[in-house]
Amino acid sequence: GVTRLLLTRIPFFKEIIVSSFACDSCSWSNTEIQSAGRIQEQGVRYTLAVTSRQDMNREVVKTDCATARIPELDFEIPAFTQKGVLTTIEGIIDRAVAGLEQDQPIRRVTDEEVASKIDEFIGKLKQLKEVHSPFTFIIDDPSGNSFVENPHAPQKDDALVVTHYRRTPQQAAMLGLELDEKPADSVEDLRNEVLQFNTNCPECNAPANTNMKLVQIPHFKEVIIMATNCDSCGHRTNEVKSGGAIEPQGTRITLRITDSSDMTRDILKSETCSVEIPELEFELGMGALGGKFTTLEGLLKDIRDLVERNPFTLGDSSMPSKTEKLQEFIGKLNEIIEGKTKAHFIMDDPAGNSYLQNVYAPEEDPELKVEHYERTFEQNEDLGLNDMKTEGYESEGASGR
Repeated sequence: GVTRLLLTRIPFFKEIIVSSFACDSCSWSNTEIQSAGRIQEQGVRYTLAVTSRQDMNREVVKTDCATARIPELDFEIPAFTQKGVLTTIEGIIDRAVAGLEQDQPIRRVTDEEVASKIDEFIGKLKQLKEVHSPFTFIIDDPSGNSFVENPHAPQKDDALVVTHYRRTPQQAAMLGLELDEKPADSVEDLRNEVLQFNTNCPECNAPANTNMKLVQIPHFKEVIIMATNCDSCGHRTNEVKSGGAIEPQGTRITLRITDSSDMTRDILKSETCSVEIPELEFELGMGALGGKFTTLEGLLKDIRDLVERNPFTLGDSSMPSKTEKLQEFIGKLNEIIEGKTKAHFIMDDPAGNSYLQNVYAPEEDPELKVEHYERTFEQNEDLGLNDMKTEGYESEGASGR
């Protein structure tokens, strides 16, 4: 056979591709249409009140994703059950009749009752072509590419109502469209997604990947957890950055460790936080160990590892007295970790971005004390706040120029 393609434009509508196939051997022919344009911004619904034989001759473009309905007969041609077609209203009814009659001989043998009902319905469809009584013809196309002719164009057609509407998510999915209900960089997406970027290993300088995740800490704020894994040397590191701004006041958190269960409390130690254990006369300065999101036990073990790795207390160059003192300190620290010794654990963060879990939240924790204080000039200097100007800097810069 031969297939012919024609790009044509329907007046007051748009361009379409008409495809026509003809076979010289059996004389079979077929005509289809495809939209030559893109899917429209909105769906379209044509509602035509058919009142005369002239209305049956109106040209109709029905795409394959359009639904055709005749409410008076409770008749519907669902989407994607027919190919796109350029025809008339009478032609659509004829195609429906031909489709229903196709398997009638078999139905009359297998199920005579159903066949008789379909014959009755086919009769009603054929009567519509005579337009003995008015009926309503509706085409609903989510793609917006179907069309019903207005013979009075460009004047308004009182019998034809055209309605444009916004597609539902189900209709968009049916058309293969992806709807971005939220911006790609929204906070919700960042919470649910682990971001990954390329970096170099701090130990061997080989290419490695750093994973980053935004985490919401209950009854506190959001933090950014970063982890780097190196496949070459096996080096692994993790770091926590505060997801919020510097608080107006500093925070001093004091926990009285009374039981081994306190070791399971979640803890966020920011880079600006110092740690103190008065019973051990121990103090960890700001910046040591970096930012960490772990448990109290995990942080105490990191402190123990930091002390044990001190090069001045290890090896041949170390003095016996210092080594004994170090071993005594590690022994007392292990007793605190195991819950055998009571102690106070103090976190002092001038930026106010550190956190220690309140296991009784939202009630008060009898063993946990949180104090807020005004920062000193030196603390603001360490945080770089004294020279920071967030208001009026534009006018000063302009006057300076």
